[in-house]
Amino acid sequence: MSIPRHDQIRLPALQLLAKHDTLRLKKFEKPLAEQFNLSDEELSQTNSPDNGTTFYDRISWALYYLKTAELVLKPKWGTYQISELGKTMLGATQDEINHYIDAQLVKRTPNTKENKQEISSQTPEENLYSAFESIRASIYTDIIDTILSKSPKEFENLVVKLLQAMGYGGEIEGIVTSYSNDGGIDGIIKEDVLGLGRIHIQAKRYARDNRISREEIQKFVGALAGVQSSKGVFITTSSYKHTAIEYANGLSNATVILIDGLQLAKYIYEYGLGMQVEQTIEIKKMDGNFWDLMNDE
Repeated sequence: MSIPRHDQIRLPALQLLAKHDTLRLKKFEKPLAEQFNLSDEELSQTNSPDNGTTFYDRISWALYYLKTAELVLKPKWGTYQISELGKTMLGATQDEINHYIDAQLVKRTPNTKENKQEISSQTPEENLYSAFESIRASIYTDIIDTILSKSPKEFENLVVKLLQAMGYGGEIEGIVTSYSNDGGIDGIIKEDVLGLGRIHIQAKRYARDNRISREEIQKFVGALAGVQSSKGVFITTSSYKHTAIEYANGLSNATVILIDGLQLAKYIYEYGLGMQVEQTIEIKKMDGNFWDLMNDE
C-alpha cells in the first residue's frame, strides 16, 4: 500500500502508545510500518535528499496533532505518553479521531477554519508560506514543552545563554553569573562586552496556564533596587496578567522587559539556540532585467 497520510496514522499511533508506558518517536516507526505493510522502498522514500524519510516525518506530525488535542502527552523531549483523555478515545474510529482533533484546532486557533476555506484560493507561493508558518508554530510548541521538562536551574542557564546569543555580554567566558534564591535575581549578564552596565534576570519556568501576576513583577523590581540596578529582564514559559504588563510598562525608575513563552520560543528559534537547520528550500524567479535586455528577433 502507499505511505499513509499523517491523519491516517493518528489512531494507530494512539493505539500503539496505549500498549506502552512511554515511547520515543523512533520506536513508532517499525510497528506502524508493519501495521501498514510498508515495503523497504516505501520506508526509504524521502521528501528531499537532505530530509528524513516521508513516513517518519508523517508519524511526527500525527503525534504533534494528537498532542495538540491533548490526547497524547510529552513528559520529556522526544518521548510520548497517552493521556487519560486519549485512553477514552481508543475505541473511536479514524474519522472520529480526526474530527475531534480538527475541532480542538479550531478552538485553539480561531482562524483555522477560515484558513482551511481560503487554502484553495491561495497561490502555490502563499501555500508554501502558510505551511512554513505551521511548521514553525509546531516547533515553538516543542521548544516550550522541552523547557518545561527541564529543571528550573537548567532554565536559568538557558535564558542566560539566550541573552548571550542575542549579543549581550559577548562571548568571554565567566562574564555571566547565574544563581538561584539569592535576592530574587536568577542571573546577571553584562549589557556590553566591556561590562559598563549589567542586566539582571528573573526566570520563571511555569506551566502555560500559570500566568505571572503584578505582585511577582513588583518583587523583581524590589530585587533590582536592592542591587542598585534599573534594568531587568523577566522571562517566563507562560504569560503575564494584564495588570503585570501595565505595571511594567508604567515604571519610571526602572526598565523591565517582559518575555512570555511564545516570544521566548521565537527568540530561541530566531537566534538558533539549540536549533539546527533541517532543510533549506531555494526558490528562484526569472530575472526580468536579464531577459528584457535580450533582443527580440
